[in-house]
Amino acid sequence: MARLAVSIGDPNGIGPEVTLRAARQSGAALLAIGSAAGLKAQAEAGSAYGARVGCSCRYVEGRDIGNCERDFVPGMALVSLSDDPETRTVTASVPLLGSASARYVGVSGCLMVLEE
Repeated sequence: MARLAVSIGDPNGIGPEVTLRAARQSGAALLAIGSAAGLKAQAEAGSAYGARVGCSCRYVEGRDIGNCERDFVPGMALVSLSDDPETRTVTASVPLLGSASARYVGVSGCLMVLEE
């Protein structure tokens, strides 16, 4: 683990410039981890939204699944839809980051499918 505070008179010869560099490297690593976690969370939220919108488009409105991505809000270009007509389920996914499914259940419309 990097030292974040060292006195100028450190017997190991580590001065303030080394301490500052270690602090920057630690901060950059934390930022990268936080950014990756944030990106995954956004992909999961976008997938869930896409599955719900896609399911409603396909099974409530009766439109073709290829037509449903037009209902997405701007910024959802990476979200893709797939349809399983046998189970009336639409799955939305962002490659390598997240996916979610919604199933048409009749008068209740489309409900999210919880992963087990």
